[in-house]
Amino acid sequence: MLPEIMIVVLWIGLTAYALFAGADFGGGIWDLLAGRSAAGRPQRELVEHSIGPVWEANHVWLIFVIVLMWTGIPSVFAAVASTLYIPLTLVALGIIARGSAFAFRKVSTRLWQQRLFGAAFAFSSLVTPYFLGTAAGAVASRRVPPGIAEGNLVTSWNNPTSIIAGLLAVGVTAYLAAVFLTRDAQRLGRHDLAEAFRRRALITGCLVGLLSAAGLIVLWLDAPRLLTELTTGRALPLLVLSVVSGLASLPLLWRRAYLAVRLTAALAVVGLLWGWGVGQYPELLPGVTLDRAAATETVLAATLGALAIGALLVVPSLWWLYRTSQRGHSPS
Repeated sequence: MLPEIMIVVLWIGLTAYALFAGADFGGGIWDLLAGRSAAGRPQRELVEHSIGPVWEANHVWLIFVIVLMWTGIPSVFAAVASTLYIPLTLVALGIIARGSAFAFRKVSTRLWQQRLFGAAFAFSSLVTPYFLGTAAGAVASRRVPPGIAEGNLVTSWNNPTSIIAGLLAVGVTAYLAAVFLTRDAQRLGRHDLAEAFRRRALITGCLVGLLSAAGLIVLWLDAPRLLTELTTGRALPLLVLSVVSGLASLPLLWRRAYLAVRLTAALAVVGLLWGWGVGQYPELLPGVTLDRAAATETVLAATLGALAIGALLVVPSLWWLYRTSQRGHSPS
């Protein structure tokens, strides 16, 4: 029972990272596409206003997932970290460069410095979710075998399934950010910005839908077992939830129901992520089930107990941070 509880808690942390940090990365992508400094300043100020207070806190969820994997399923952690160390290292460098550039741009006074750090922030926001997606695609398509660096160090994450997963990750982050920013702009009374991000959300949502359809073809050709797991059995209801929620988001955006579309956009991501997990369960890596990979009952009990105590302090603090971050001045 403890291994199942542990994997559910881990997947909750992964879901939180996909939603909160996903929108965070997407904000950086829209920062990149905002246009020239003067014309794009209101959009960049809205992005900064929305993610500024929480951009560091969002990565708490990634740390949570890494620590829980390391403690709860150490053999899986070792296999993933050693086989996929190239994309994971690029992810780490991207997160570091992104955070540093975001902080330095805020205190820079010269235009060339602001442009330099802004470009680093935006570029890192684009490539980081891509490499996260390629790593997820490698695990999902079972290209990470058990053992230390047993998988191919390049083709494990540079293959059709991983590439489509990386592109989908970039598209989803941009879509989530556009959806969230419409509501932020509306609440601040900036209806011009709400309309601008509404158009971006509609376009990006359609592109993500097309990319998802293309992804099914890629899976059929490159990872048929993963496609079977997603479209049959336990995962099918979750995949249907993802598709229906994604389709429902478009008319909600068209009608400017910005609060409701936040929920449907999030459900589209949650359905896909949990569909993958449920479809692949109980196998984590090829030939490695959860019961075989999980740590001992003593370790799991101590880990989950410590998490429960920590959650009493951390979860309310994060909720309060996310709530208060919604307030503040309106972009000029």
